[in-house]
Amino acid sequence: MDTDRVKEIIKSGEVKYVDLKALDLRGNLHHVTLPVEYFSRNILEEGVGFDGSSYGYLPVESSDLVLKPIIETGFIDPFHQEPTLSFICSIHLADRKRTRYPLDPRFILEKSVEVMRKTGVGDDIFWGPEYEFYLFKNAEFYSEAFSSGFHLSSEKVDYHNGYHREIPRDEFLDFRNEAIGLLRNSGIEVKYHHHEVGQAGQQEIETVFTPSLQTADNAVKIKYLLKGLAFKKGLFLTFIPKPIYNQAGTGWHLHQLILRQDQNVFYSSRGYANLSKEALHYVGGLLYHAKSLAAFTNASTNSYKRLTGGFEAPSSISFGRGNRGSAVRIPGYVKDPSRTRVEFRTPDFTGNPYLILASIVMAGMDGIENGLDPVEMGYGPAEEGRAILKESMPSSLEQALRELEDDRDYLLRDGVFTEEIIAKWISLKREEIRFISTRPTAEEFILYF
Repeated sequence: MDTDRVKEIIKSGEVKYVDLKALDLRGNLHHVTLPVEYFSRNILEEGVGFDGSSYGYLPVESSDLVLKPIIETGFIDPFHQEPTLSFICSIHLADRKRTRYPLDPRFILEKSVEVMRKTGVGDDIFWGPEYEFYLFKNAEFYSEAFSSGFHLSSEKVDYHNGYHREIPRDEFLDFRNEAIGLLRNSGIEVKYHHHEVGQAGQQEIETVFTPSLQTADNAVKIKYLLKGLAFKKGLFLTFIPKPIYNQAGTGWHLHQLILRQDQNVFYSSRGYANLSKEALHYVGGLLYHAKSLAAFTNASTNSYKRLTGGFEAPSSISFGRGNRGSAVRIPGYVKDPSRTRVEFRTPDFTGNPYLILASIVMAGMDGIENGLDPVEMGYGPAEEGRAILKESMPSSLEQALRELEDDRDYLLRDGVFTEEIIAKWISLKREEIRFISTRPTAEEFILYF
């Protein structure tokens, strides 16, 4: 949408409410709803005040922040009974100038892209994400002092690989088709969708390549729309990386390339897998910083149950053509030079999408500017019969946070990330670790009771 289209919708009386949405630091979505009569040019320029402490950004003693709608993110919300126009918002300080709030994750992503532009490497990074998730017909979980547990039920498990499974085994085909309609109506183009490897209801939707900010904005919409549709149909949808023991894990695989004046910076007919020198150095940055990146790209304790290997899990810090066990895969089926790309396979969707993309951009740019060659560093190419450096992704969230404490200078460049937001992130995540690690598990009773 643009400003004229928004004005047209409001003037026509098509909508009765305007909904403003924003993520907290962890990546949870919040919203506030305004009667359409109250939505005016003043709202676009001045925004709507909110309590930043409840989003985890500011202390209670000084917590005023402002939401300002981003016009191009507007879409007709399919879940409100009354016709509602929804926007994703940027976060600003409550000063007269409405200065951008430095810890706004979307602003951090904007700054990371600007770093790339200043270097002259490219105009933007384009991303083609794969959204994997599980659908369950029932999900129950609880944790009390004297009891805890969970129970999930989904499709009939036939104990065969679920990849591209056909109907009648593909029980959620209609759900995905309906979901694609919602995404299209919200301005999101889909490349394809299918049943994934996990037999018990694992799904995948892959979207087309879009620029960085649009990709992250779309990610917010997609999670909202998929979760909302599941709720509407009495289903349970989760992006938890490893919800089921001994089933395939769920990732947020990120295909990516850099464009400069509409030309693919990552392509070279003379390079390995048609990768340019810039692409290889970008990969070098991702792999060199992979362990600290994990603090943002794999932001839950459950994330590390997926990164242990098996089920094509990207546990190896390496790169290779067609290698799905490597952190970085070079798709071997790409023929069009304009689509030569790298796929970063380690991320999952439990974190904040703006911070995930921003941290990846900064790692890749560090690789390009410092000439980090993944071949010279021993990270690959990981192909059959070729020895590579045997390094693995962190085995726990705590290990990833320690790596971030030791390796963060590349994130701090040009004030993209700040010491404050890194400290806040580490503190939030350690709270989660303590919440989980102090509780007994069923497995401990099995082993030790």
